[in-house]
Amino acid sequence: MTERTFSIIKPDATRRNLTGKINAVIEDAGLRIVAQRRIRMTEGQARKFYEVHAARPFYGELVEFMTSEPVVVQVLEGANAVAKYREVMGATNPADAAPGTIRKLYAESVGENSVHGSDSQENAALEIAQFFTEADIVG
Repeated sequence: MTERTFSIIKPDATRRNLTGKINAVIEDAGLRIVAQRRIRMTEGQARKFYEVHAARPFYGELVEFMTSEPVVVQVLEGANAVAKYREVMGATNPADAAPGTIRKLYAESVGENSVHGSDSQENAALEIAQFFTEADIVG
């Protein structure tokens, strides 16, 4: 079943000019990038996006990191896109990530792990809606 998921190429990756390399891994995995925008996330956007972690000790640091440099927000489309992209990203800790995954190839640490991907179809829809309108998405 074709579905959509949301991706963020994080500041540690954009700082190192890895957008094209990460996009190649995404596309080589059979996912299509149907919307993409390079933005500087505001503090308000980052706080809202990561509000699920608001009570966690790393929340402030996460917001600061995500607003420190530009990010690339994306809508990906493909068969079982949520699960597929999570597989392509690899484990949160790059040391545990499988060979060939984005995080094994490019992440610097657990905190600076290069990419975010939605963890469910429901969250994908909510996350996409924070940064894109349906008119932005060219399937």
